[in-house]
Amino acid sequence: MSQEKKFFRKHLMVKGKYVDLILSGKKVTTIRKGYWIPKSKEIILHGGGKPFAVAKITNVIYKKVSELTDEDAIRDGLKNKEELVKELKKAYGEVNPNDLVTIIEFKVTKKLTELDIKDPYMGLKPVEVARLALRYLEDLSEEDKKILKVLTQAGSLREAAIRLYGDIGARWRIRRVLKRALNEMVKRGILVPRDRNEEK
Repeated sequence: MSQEKKFFRKHLMVKGKYVDLILSGKKVTTIRKGYWIPKSKEIILHGGGKPFAVAKITNVIYKKVSELTDEDAIRDGLKNKEELVKELKKAYGEVNPNDLVTIIEFKVTKKLTELDIKDPYMGLKPVEVARLALRYLEDLSEEDKKILKVLTQAGSLREAAIRLYGDIGARWRIRRVLKRALNEMVKRGILVPRDRNEEK
């Protein structure tokens, strides 16, 4: 049985109703129909129109629908296999016993609902800020987009500064763009620092 391979990179979308289950640790997998291959271990989880967690993929398992178990369902935040198959049918329409599914196991490493406003990047890595900004801020200037894209490719401020300006000392230019993007995402409610509610 030949399966078309599908890839996902740094972002993974889930339904809004699963956000709290994931944040509380009751849902530690997501199950997708088809043969999915992650291109990165570090991912950002999105649900309900917002990013809500940074997670690390710990395992990827491939099974037929007929091989799914109650344990698979419980790890996915559901009661039993029957409920799991029902959810798959809701999401994909027709689901047959021989259809392949991908079980993506993950561990939340950072909750974006508990960001620290006192930290320079609210506890996020510069690369994570760049990825979120590129995804949610459509009206970035071309220059800012270019800087943020290079940062996501380079993986560090140091390397990005060398690629963009040929000088490590130019990191301040990238930091300025990151701070501006971070402030904009907070202003638009894309990111909500935990101190914000305490200050009101």
